[in-house]
Amino acid sequence: MPKFRFVSLSFVFIALAVFALFQPVPYVLEKPGPLYNSLGSVDGKKLVFISGTKTYPTSGEINMTTVGVYGGPEDGIDLLKAIKGWLDPQINVQPREAVYPENLTDDQEHEINMAYFSESQSDATAAALNYLNLPVASQIFITSVQADYPADGKLQPNDVLLAIDGVQVTSPEQAVRLIRRNSVGSIVEVEVSRHHKVKKFKLKSTSNPEDETIPYIGIGVGTMYSADFNIDFQVDDVGGPSGGTMFALSIIDQLTPGYLNGGKVIAGTGTITPEGKVGAIGGIEQKMYASRDYGADLFLAPAENCDDLLAGTPQGLQVAPVKTLSQAVSVLTAFKAGKPLPTIKSVCTKKEK
Repeated sequence: MPKFRFVSLSFVFIALAVFALFQPVPYVLEKPGPLYNSLGSVDGKKLVFISGTKTYPTSGEINMTTVGVYGGPEDGIDLLKAIKGWLDPQINVQPREAVYPENLTDDQEHEINMAYFSESQSDATAAALNYLNLPVASQIFITSVQADYPADGKLQPNDVLLAIDGVQVTSPEQAVRLIRRNSVGSIVEVEVSRHHKVKKFKLKSTSNPEDETIPYIGIGVGTMYSADFNIDFQVDDVGGPSGGTMFALSIIDQLTPGYLNGGKVIAGTGTITPEGKVGAIGGIEQKMYASRDYGADLFLAPAENCDDLLAGTPQGLQVAPVKTLSQAVSVLTAFKAGKPLPTIKSVCTKKEK
């Protein structure tokens, strides 16, 4: 009888341990994601399509890199996946709250990422045009619409913001001031252009979630830059701001003679400002692993990610840190000519001094 009890208890403990392995834990996994050639096409659609002006043939690849995030703001992962991730150098396991703000839903997270992605395309357009000394036009537009607030179901991301309460909007900061100049509960008239049609909406403001004394309608506002010809970005199911630098390089390559990348396979990442500053991003380790496994000849990394780069890079991947779009072009020019490139040691150790 005692032996039977021992076996039964062992079975219970094993069953409980197995059960625990499949219980959700508040972590997310960051894995290497697919690469997207910004000079190429996916499903018959050119990722960066330029028309209405002279373009030049391209060769090779300029790849935007991605990170697959598993767990989401609502789902989480099970303990077994977390353990496997901790043991895999290509996977980053992070507390969910380090990646997603508290109480963020999957739909809200998707909207935010799409807004960032749209802004990165706009900023990449401005950065490339500024580098090439071409005219840049700008409009104020709605970057995001928050669920369950007055603008939800009426205004849409990418609406061009024309006026608020009859006053022409000329900057995102002015738009915020116009909304906030009245009391909570007041009516705000918003005029937008959507698909070249003007629409007006009357929205009753509510309290700002961060300060109940401030009126709020639940929109994000930014500046959309454009050329006097068409630059269309046709990338589905990708979000976030980190593709900006690669998009800008793709635009420059298509608008200038010769092959910017020397016909080689280039990969990289980095946010971009309209002035051409390359900014830090998350998940750079996973993006470097994906690029190394893809066979990239060179990886362009933001110099602002120096701490991550100094911590280690995948063996067999050549990495060049850059601070600006101009530097990125110079690196590719040197790479094409077989000249020495900036290294992590030369760039990042100087930064630390």
